[in-house]
Amino acid sequence: MQLPEVQLAVLEAASATEKRTIAQLAAETGEETTTLTGAAFDLAEEGLIEIEEREKDSLELTPEGRTYREEGLPELRLYRVAKEAGATETAASMGEVIGAADLKGKAVDIALSNFARKEYGKIDSGELSANAEADPDADEEAGAIEAIAAGGAGDVAPPVLDRLVERGLAERSQRTERAVTLTEEGVTALMEGIEAADTVGRLTPELLASGEWHDVEFRTYDVEADADRTYGGRTHVLRETAERVKDVLIGMGFEEMDGPHADADFWINDALFMPQDHPARTHWDRFALSEPAEIDDLPEELVERVENAHREGVGEDGEGYHSPWSAEFARQLALRGHTTSLSMRYLSGEAIGDLEPPQRYFSVEKVYRNDTLDATHLLEFFQIEGWVMAEDLSVRDLMGTFTEFYERFGITDIEFKPHYNPYTEPSFELFGTHPVTGELIEIGNSGLFRDEVLRPLGVECDVMAWGLALERLAMLTTGAEDIRDLHGTLADLDFLRNAEVSY
Repeated sequence: MQLPEVQLAVLEAASATEKRTIAQLAAETGEETTTLTGAAFDLAEEGLIEIEEREKDSLELTPEGRTYREEGLPELRLYRVAKEAGATETAASMGEVIGAADLKGKAVDIALSNFARKEYGKIDSGELSANAEADPDADEEAGAIEAIAAGGAGDVAPPVLDRLVERGLAERSQRTERAVTLTEEGVTALMEGIEAADTVGRLTPELLASGEWHDVEFRTYDVEADADRTYGGRTHVLRETAERVKDVLIGMGFEEMDGPHADADFWINDALFMPQDHPARTHWDRFALSEPAEIDDLPEELVERVENAHREGVGEDGEGYHSPWSAEFARQLALRGHTTSLSMRYLSGEAIGDLEPPQRYFSVEKVYRNDTLDATHLLEFFQIEGWVMAEDLSVRDLMGTFTEFYERFGITDIEFKPHYNPYTEPSFELFGTHPVTGELIEIGNSGLFRDEVLRPLGVECDVMAWGLALERLAMLTTGAEDIRDLHGTLADLDFLRNAEVSY
């Protein structure tokens, strides 16, 4: 009996009395697991071995976990430095201890929260005291990280492993483990003797150059054999959705806008008739820049007209806010909370010169808000901005535009609900039904710009505008139930590998 060398290697390494995994065979034979897997299935078809499959949970360190394995957990670094600084006897300056521990960025918050949770000490009024009885060398999470790296996570208490997963230091996955056992036929074949057949698994340049490929016997290629899956690169789900949005809007006659991510508060809010004492303009909701802190090249005449609209209103029956208005505040720089700042630059003529109706413009750009993270909110996300400038526009025109847009994505159940905005009147929000949960989720905000917005910009006709959430649209088209599955540190890689954008 003759068999290819790799099949013979599997038979000789297998046992009739114990199950041996493909990984164990690979370690013994020096062959790749994928090669052995294919050979094992060939032998199983011949009845020489039996293959048993089972799904096995595995735990691996994330890049952050591997970093902390090398550098130490932030809370342990903080504790050791605090102890060296004498904080076990007298409270030390929290800032000095953090600096001495070389903690930066998010590692600072991680260190402080876990420092208190693990009772390594206390933090009060900017001072830090360390618990003299704490033993950082016995830290369970640090020990679990080492155990995972060494492949011995089975000895670690499940709650500790769960905590590492929650912290993003380890991730669970499932894989198929295959084990082989010799059958009676396989044992008999080995006892009777098997010769290695002179077969070739692949055509090489050497075989072609020498001409030996004429004489060799090629191994049968089984296209149905299982093999380890390799994940190649692919366009991100959000990028796919964004490109589709651009295609749809350009097909509807729109042109694309672009502009700065960091802009003057004037363009972000003042030009939108947002009062300067509005809660959304405080540090609780916006990300202000400290260097540089403001912009100097604002158009003076436009700033005066906008200020007058805020103070006195527009037209004979206009009514302003009669609240404080500061040119210094208008010049302050911040990360844009919406891409309507681009619309203000274009409508005012500041971006590409004066525009005559009709005009249609859009953008799909990132915006930044100090929101609370949850299933539908992130600190930064993508907004689909759009507006139409024309004579005699109405809410019906706006609703018709949305109906046509969302139908291109197979979404036909959009709901409209009245809403209040300082810059549009009338205004309404858009809602769509999630394909998995059946819940209504808000997907955008819209309306017709008020005269207090348009007249200072020099626009004499109607402008209807909207801001839609790209991530919410992606949730409707892919079935994602949590916006954090799409991007960010908690993104679901399996979901991103397999999700399809439907339209």
